[in-house]
Amino acid sequence: MAGGRRRGGGGRRGGPRQHPGNQEPTPSPASLSPAATMAQQNAGTAPKTGRPKKPMEEPVARAPDVDSLGFQAMDRNVPGLSHVILQKLNMKSYEDYKSAMDGRKSGRDFGIRTYFDMFQKMEDTFKFCAECKKLPDALPDPKSLRRCKRCQNVYYCGVACQRANWPLHKKFCKKLKLVALDRLVEWLIFTGDIPFPTETWTKPAQDVEGWEDWFSMQGQLEEKLGAILAGRYMTLLWANAGKPRPEDGELRESVRRLVTDFHSRPLTIGLGLRLFSIDPLAKALTVHVVGASHVETLNTRLTDYDELTRMFPGHRGMELVMVGVDVVDGPIMRPPLATPAPQGRVYLSSYKGLYHDFWESHVETKLAARPDLVVGFHPGEHGPAAPSILAQLASNRAHPPPLPAVSRS
Repeated sequence: MAGGRRRGGGGRRGGPRQHPGNQEPTPSPASLSPAATMAQQNAGTAPKTGRPKKPMEEPVARAPDVDSLGFQAMDRNVPGLSHVILQKLNMKSYEDYKSAMDGRKSGRDFGIRTYFDMFQKMEDTFKFCAECKKLPDALPDPKSLRRCKRCQNVYYCGVACQRANWPLHKKFCKKLKLVALDRLVEWLIFTGDIPFPTETWTKPAQDVEGWEDWFSMQGQLEEKLGAILAGRYMTLLWANAGKPRPEDGELRESVRRLVTDFHSRPLTIGLGLRLFSIDPLAKALTVHVVGASHVETLNTRLTDYDELTRMFPGHRGMELVMVGVDVVDGPIMRPPLATPAPQGRVYLSSYKGLYHDFWESHVETKLAARPDLVVGFHPGEHGPAAPSILAQLASNRAHPPPLPAVSRS
């Protein structure tokens, strides 16, 4: 399936489309796990009088995972949207969706037969009025929804809603145009076209202050970008996306944004090592990525964090352990190392479960190495529209601020 590799919530790329104000998702009994639902129902039931009964153990309420929270957030903003997503993908329940995110089912299991079908179904899940939040089935004419001609990213059911929404939409229209483009081009991450092969850094890490510095170290950059634009999958994309192919300049910028998005995590880890004065050249290191989900692990390849080797040539070895209840099965689903990582290599492993369970079962028993750095990625603090994390960290290197999401063990 296209999209969803690097975003939190319901697997829809680009973060929230456009919603006024701060609308935090409010979990409802229907959206929680069965145990949590039972606990809520029991809590709201009036006690019966009469013969006292033996106290019963209350069911343990399990918090919803990241993906189900994403579905709740969508339904809060656009009632019925999560049902539309499941319907378009021929899924019967959230569990089917979860199976797809975990890689246990293929696209053909959900009625996706062609590239055109895949892109059309993905676009259909974005069709609702950005002002009144109505879905096509709730309108007198389901075909009355029209896209904003400028951004091609949001829909309106009529002129009245578009005019009413314009004071808000005009603040985001230009950026939403980039989001709409990147959402399609991101498919090339799944095909392997993105990212392009990178080079060993020719500058010390402390001298790389932004993405332009990083791009300047990539030899034959224009040729690499040109090869992606001329590639088979870029051609297939625009033959099936249902939209005209943009100009090459726009596509090049989209690929650049997606490359920075792809490498933002390994570079954040590298800069975290620098901020805490942890030297990869002095000893082999272990990094724990806590709260990992499909955002970090869907279709993750064993080489996806090799940029750390480019950043620290000659390092003594690094192991990155992805820990979380929503870690996706795949190549990195292998046990953590009990010994130092191989010299000069970045070794990816994972643990599907809670971090404290992993600590007790693996770290304390020496089945896994103690971490030198513990990292947690916030699902909303990255992406094409976000400020450059390289620039942020570089500007603070003289007086590093406290980083609650990145800590030294």
